[in-house]
Amino acid sequence: MFTVDRTMKRQVLLFISIFSLGSVLGQVSYSIPEEMAKGSTVGNIARDLGLDLKRLKSGKARIFTGDSAEYIELSRERGLLLVKERIDRESLCRQTTPCALHLQIILENPMELFRITVEITDINDNSPSFKNDERRFEISESAVSGSKFVLERAVDADIGINGIKNYSLKPTDNFVLKIQSQADGNKKVEMVLKKPLDREKEEQISLLLTAVDGGEPQMSGTVKIYVTVLDANDNAPVFSQSVYKAAIAENSEKGTTLTSVSASDADKGTNGEVSYSVSTTMDSVSDIFTINENGEVILVGAVDYEKAKNYQIDIEATDSGGLSDSSKIIVDVIDINDNKPVISILSKSDSIPENSLQNTVIAMFSVLDPDSSNNGQVNCRINGNIPFTIMTSSNDFYSLVTDSDLDRERASEYNITVTCSDEGVPSLSSSVTLTLQISDVNDNAPVFERSSYEAYIVENNTPGLSIFTVKARDADWSQNARVSYILEDSSVNGVPVSSYVSVSADSGVIHAVRSFDYEQIKDFQFRVKAQDGGSPPLSSNVSVKIVIQDQNDNPPQVLYPVLTGGSVVAEMVPRAADVGYLVTKVVAVDVDSGQNAWLSYKLQKATDRALFEVGLQNGEIRTIRQVTDKDAVKQRLTVIVEDNGQPSRSATVIVNVAVADSFPEVLSEFTDFTHDKEYNDNLTFYLVLALAVVSFLFITCLVVIISVKIYRWRQSRVLYHSSLPVIPYYPPRYSDTLGTGTLQHVYNYEVCRTTDSRKSDCKFGRAGSQNVLIMDPSSTGTMQRIQSEKSILDEPDSPLEQKPPNNDWRFTQGQRPGPSGPHMPYGTHIRWTPKSGTRATGGPEVAMGTGPWPQPPTEAEQLQALMAAANEVSEATATLGPGTMGLSTRYSPQFTLQHVPDYRQNVYIPGSTATLTSNPQQQQATAQQATQQALPPPQVSAQPEPPKAAQTPASKKKSTKKEKK
Repeated sequence: MFTVDRTMKRQVLLFISIFSLGSVLGQVSYSIPEEMAKGSTVGNIARDLGLDLKRLKSGKARIFTGDSAEYIELSRERGLLLVKERIDRESLCRQTTPCALHLQIILENPMELFRITVEITDINDNSPSFKNDERRFEISESAVSGSKFVLERAVDADIGINGIKNYSLKPTDNFVLKIQSQADGNKKVEMVLKKPLDREKEEQISLLLTAVDGGEPQMSGTVKIYVTVLDANDNAPVFSQSVYKAAIAENSEKGTTLTSVSASDADKGTNGEVSYSVSTTMDSVSDIFTINENGEVILVGAVDYEKAKNYQIDIEATDSGGLSDSSKIIVDVIDINDNKPVISILSKSDSIPENSLQNTVIAMFSVLDPDSSNNGQVNCRINGNIPFTIMTSSNDFYSLVTDSDLDRERASEYNITVTCSDEGVPSLSSSVTLTLQISDVNDNAPVFERSSYEAYIVENNTPGLSIFTVKARDADWSQNARVSYILEDSSVNGVPVSSYVSVSADSGVIHAVRSFDYEQIKDFQFRVKAQDGGSPPLSSNVSVKIVIQDQNDNPPQVLYPVLTGGSVVAEMVPRAADVGYLVTKVVAVDVDSGQNAWLSYKLQKATDRALFEVGLQNGEIRTIRQVTDKDAVKQRLTVIVEDNGQPSRSATVIVNVAVADSFPEVLSEFTDFTHDKEYNDNLTFYLVLALAVVSFLFITCLVVIISVKIYRWRQSRVLYHSSLPVIPYYPPRYSDTLGTGTLQHVYNYEVCRTTDSRKSDCKFGRAGSQNVLIMDPSSTGTMQRIQSEKSILDEPDSPLEQKPPNNDWRFTQGQRPGPSGPHMPYGTHIRWTPKSGTRATGGPEVAMGTGPWPQPPTEAEQLQALMAAANEVSEATATLGPGTMGLSTRYSPQFTLQHVPDYRQNVYIPGSTATLTSNPQQQQATAQQATQQALPPPQVSAQPEPPKAAQTPASKKKSTKKEKK
């Protein structure tokens, strides 16, 4: 049952017929209504043909429809025929009954063919229609009752019961409808005058003609008829024949006359003039044929026998009074041979194996010729000299099969041209070319290019080195011709050959797995197997011999004299030895072979070269002159032994020779032999490493020192250019050195010294958090600023704790003690280090204290401190020699004048009798006077320090770095 907007019944007719060949098994017929929805089921083809669903899938079942549209499709998974496209019976078959689709179902492996006929039944989906919406008549009022007027026949595309059933005309006051059934099944519709017309009463009459079909639901179509009543003309035209027949060949030229018709009218004058016309219908007949005023039927369109074999033309004769008569012309179309055979490939194989049996089906195809009779009879053939033939399976269906053995190695591809010709005159033909690949079967084994291989390789090769390549070829194709190389299992001297060489499976390149040594193995053999990729695989093997070639990789080995680690061996030569006396013989061997083992001996070094010589070939050491008393007892000979390889290798041996007559003499002399010092091979590395470290530290220190100097110079320039007056300032916690003020804490000092001058240092303990060195208040020594907890590198920018200015400006040059150096009363240089890590420098100078300033210092106060520092520099200058400043621990010995800007020229300090000058003589006098006045008090006298050892560059650099800070 199917539903298309309504329920309709479907009948399934199954006919199975067995054909002569097994490739066509049967035929099945179905009947379905038109306009079914897409995907609707037509029938269960698998069940009706007795096929399994697996067979449909494995056979790649598909539908072949020729050149017609595909309305039906096959579902392999369900085994059903389904509607693929909407089927309109009217557009498919027009008025032809029955309307059917002829399909073929094709299966492969093995190839089978089934014919399917699907009958399309009509449904009432088209309503009757007229070509024109209205029709006009002019009828004379003298028309007698019973006069006939031919009306336009309605056309319904449906057939059978769904076609036109009846006509009706309203109103029926003057006219009635007369319907006559014709032999072809059509109905002739005429309007008959029921009573005479009276123009004076009714000049225009309007009628409505309705055509209804017999379908369910019923459909209808209408046309309006307008009648104009005229006077007189009471005779209608009459055709000479009710039916005319004509014939025309298809493809005739336009303008060809088919036949002539005639109609007569008993009236005279204009009422007797007759005009002809082709009745208008929904068919396109009027587009193909026309009739002129003489009644000649002329071809104006194209006729094709394959589309329509005959035509029925309705013609009408009308006089000027509106009376008319109708007739019919039947035109038969004559077929001509105008169509070539159409070859359709139903199924084909693109390739078959070369071992296929005879009569293997290569392709199935059908040939159709739309022409009729002999024009449609087709014969097919193929090009010669190929192992194939054509077999006919049924009408219009053919099979291409093999008729002899195939060999891919002879011919791997065939181009088969199938030509089909009809029997028309002239004969028409068409052809198609099929390309068939012959697939390979593994029937050829690989063959090596040589029966055996021999290759050479130099010893000491790199593991993985490519030695050479074996090559085998296979006449087969693709995977069957893909050769893989396999190293067959074997052993060489009890070791698997796979530990010596390996073979690349793809390229056949033989690689060395290890480094060969000629002294261990000279040559070895193994076998390589070439195997193709077929199933089952075929293989062949070949013998390979590898010969190891010697290389000069071993230096000569001295067998005599034997060198021992801790003893001295000497050969004795009597002083009475003559020329050519054999002292000893150097014996050496080389494990290489050939010229690599040819040894030569040479005297490299000797205590007396004029006394001994070495045999070039035998290594014998002989005297070349008479030994004299002047010759030294101890003779040392260095002999070098070289081989003849390229490059040559050598070994040296030291021969000690004693020129003496007695053993005690030799013993006394050789006890003084000193052995050469053995240097550590890593010594150079350590020296380079130490040099690099020292260079890096030096550059780092140099960069830091330059940075600090630049920073201090920029700060000093700010103070130097200040125009403010210098005013003495005394912080509350600092007192003059001439006063009697004391601090509230007592300091103890721990002095630690070592004899190593590079490590000598004095460490001073401190009480609490104070960092002040206390001296006798009665002392006239200079006041030394003591470092705070922070490093001096941070002091110029520190906003938290400021240091008091140096008070040396308050004393004259004679009153101030000079800096440490040659003028100090003590020779001991003391450096001290507080726990904070900063180091105070200078001699035994007095520091009054540290602490935060009560108020931030002004620029004048900072300038005071700067002037005091300048005085110290002035004093220190007096003790300098040219180039460097001879300063004590306050200034490093490596601190040069170029690091200190000169602030001494033209400097005047208001309120003080001190004058800063750069006069060297004045500085010298002032320094001597200050030395006498700067004697320290007894209670704090320092003990003389033992003289220090000379400083190394490292200790100097370390000391310089600390003291510069």
